[in-house]
Amino acid sequence: MPGRPQPSAVRRVLDVAPWLIVAAGIAFSLRMPGAGQTAVGELALVVVIGLFFLLLLTQLGVAGWQAPRRRASLLVLGGGICLWAAGSAVLQTTVATASIVAFPSPSEPLFLASYAGLAAFLLMDVPRRGPAGAVIWLETTVVCGASVCVAAMVVLTPITSSLDRGVAALLIALLYPLIDLALAALVLSQVLLHQRDRSLRTALLVGGLALLAAADSGFAPTLSDQGYVSSIALDTMWGASFALIVAGARTPVPETSPPAHPVDRSRTLMLAAAAAVCVLVVSPVGAVGRGVSGVAVITLVSAGARMVVALREARGAADALRLSRTDELTGLANRRAVMSDTEARLHAGSPMGFMLLDLDGFKDINDSAGHATGDALLVRIADRLQRELGARMTVARLGGDEFALLLADDSLLTLLETAQEIRDILDEPHTIDGLQLHVRASIGITVREHGDTAATDLLRRADVAMYEAKASRNGALLYDHSQDGFSRARLQRAEELRRAIRGDELTVWYQPQIDAARQVVTSVEALVRWEHPADGLLLPISFLPDARRHGLMTELSVFVMERAIADSRRWADQGFDFQTSMNCAPPELLGDTLLPRLYAALDAAALPADTLIVEVTEDSFMSDPERARERLLELRSHHVQVAIDDYGTGFSSLAYLRDLPVQELKMDRSFISTMLTDRRSRVIVDTTCQMAHALGLRLVAEGVEEAATAAALVAMDIDVLQGIHVAAPMPGYAVEAWVREWSSGLAMDPAQLPEVTDQR
Repeated sequence: MPGRPQPSAVRRVLDVAPWLIVAAGIAFSLRMPGAGQTAVGELALVVVIGLFFLLLLTQLGVAGWQAPRRRASLLVLGGGICLWAAGSAVLQTTVATASIVAFPSPSEPLFLASYAGLAAFLLMDVPRRGPAGAVIWLETTVVCGASVCVAAMVVLTPITSSLDRGVAALLIALLYPLIDLALAALVLSQVLLHQRDRSLRTALLVGGLALLAAADSGFAPTLSDQGYVSSIALDTMWGASFALIVAGARTPVPETSPPAHPVDRSRTLMLAAAAAVCVLVVSPVGAVGRGVSGVAVITLVSAGARMVVALREARGAADALRLSRTDELTGLANRRAVMSDTEARLHAGSPMGFMLLDLDGFKDINDSAGHATGDALLVRIADRLQRELGARMTVARLGGDEFALLLADDSLLTLLETAQEIRDILDEPHTIDGLQLHVRASIGITVREHGDTAATDLLRRADVAMYEAKASRNGALLYDHSQDGFSRARLQRAEELRRAIRGDELTVWYQPQIDAARQVVTSVEALVRWEHPADGLLLPISFLPDARRHGLMTELSVFVMERAIADSRRWADQGFDFQTSMNCAPPELLGDTLLPRLYAALDAAALPADTLIVEVTEDSFMSDPERARERLLELRSHHVQVAIDDYGTGFSSLAYLRDLPVQELKMDRSFISTMLTDRRSRVIVDTTCQMAHALGLRLVAEGVEEAATAAALVAMDIDVLQGIHVAAPMPGYAVEAWVREWSSGLAMDPAQLPEVTDQR
């Protein structure tokens, strides 16, 4: 494995050189303490100081080139150091050329400007977790203000009492160490406020500023009425402090991520405010005291402003927490809240029952009465559940028409009785906008089991039980592990079906239909098959329920439609003129996806629209009659024919035969298969045939499985026959050969069919 890149020799020299100069200065001041005050010594000192600061600036330049993100802050720091170096050079040159340098000297503006550069660097170089806002500045002001107050009381007051100096000169002399302490306090406050990491780079910055404060404080007592008195020792301390600051600035900033939980800064802010209050209580006298008192007042005002912001944040956080755990429509607990409560009870080991409630037929209410009525119904149900059960259990809405109920009880008998009570509560009618709506519910029940570690375990089990209760119409069921195995297999089958639709496993077979009188092929019905890699050829009954349950019917219907239209185009090119019929489930008929794609596919294939017959069931008109009527009229406007499939098994009004553009009825096989043995079935088929002809409709007999049935249907003047007596479903590639064979003379001769005996 390659190691870390080693620094070059030049880089190593650059790193060590400033410290060699500092070490030389320390040794020189110890061996020859007064040498720096000679003319030659002062000139040499200017040269050494210039070389020293040039090395520091070079180090910052290299660091900025290697870290573009920090280039601006390092440039600002370099500018501050340049100003300090310029001030030092001006001061040393002045001292070398004049016997007395009055205080303050012409270099003071450069020194003060350099500290502004240091402060700007510290503010810019913080590895922020977000944009700096008013809160950050308020907190920084509070902590820095308190630090200045403490530093002033500890440092300035003793020095003021020990020196007999003019107040103005003393304040100017003490301003530098005070600024140094304020900058060090700024770094510490950034650490306390989690804006700066606790690391070596932070320690180097604080150490450099502390040493700079010591050097500036050591300079103050040397003031005299005659002017400056300096030494190589002080110059060395200043150099070492800047070397530490630059070393800290050059250290790479570690990558940080936002904390998982908000940081509690209340203790830090309270201590800062307490320090400011102590300063005001002591009430230091003199100009310095008044300045420190002013800083304390600013600190307290900032602390008060931060407290106001904190109160607003707390109120906003409480509102956000409440909203995050509340369902917007019903005001009940939402999924987040009930899952959190379930997790808490799991960890506590408390007995627990979990119910999942789903309304039966709610989609029909939404589709027929509108979503506003559906929402109003959900609110009424939520109010009723909360009023009747809220004191005994947690009632939550998970979404849609699903509700969850969490009980502190794991008695299966109690849970079943409670579930029945809930169903009775919901069974009372709801009056909304003059409509009386009755709703029933299916409820799945589970309890806490050994080994449960997450709330999703209970939710999944309750969901399995609820679907079984809905499928079996039992109302409420306890979770059963055998149901879970079936559910897992069903989920796996759904995933396999999803891949099959998008792959090459599905195919379309066709069953011919013949004209009963003329014995010619009139159409073929498209029937989907699944060539399962493990289970072989599967009929629709084995996978269509899973397709409906998992929302795959539209995708499946589009596949059948496109394949049927492609095969119809091929048959038309070969000279065949029979039609192709395909089934369309109610959701696809009423939806907005299938029919537009059907029209586009017919146009793209350049087929006459009446080549296709769309078969719909009677229940297509029950959920939303007006929308179904619009869809059928739309089909007719595109010249697509419509057939009513499984006629006679629905419960809708016969008015649709009169009012809707239907061209064909397909008599359900349950009547055809029993017509020879059941007088009632025969009467129904006969009267339906007469009614269809009177309305100008074709009547197709499905399920013709034997010659006697075919003969009876021909005698009744049935229009079209379909069943295995004519032909079993076959793959698309076999249709052409079968049609040619049938048309060549192998068709049934109605005269040779056995005579049908009246079974009445």
